[in-house]
Amino acid sequence: MTSHTLQVADLPLHHADPFDRILIAQARHEGWPLLTADRALNPYGPPVELV
Repeated sequence: MTSHTLQVADLPLHHADPFDRILIAQARHEGWPLLTADRALNPYGPPVELV
C-alpha cells in the first residue's frame, strides 16, 4: 500500500466520495493545498481551501 492509501484510512468520514478522500490524503502527504469549491470537504481543514 502507498502512504496516500494508508492516510485515507485515517481520515474521518466527513465526505463519502472515495476519490475526494484520496485527493485530501495526497494533499496532506505532499504538503499541497487542495483548492475546491466543494464545501463538503471543508470539515477536513487544511490542506482544503475553498475557492
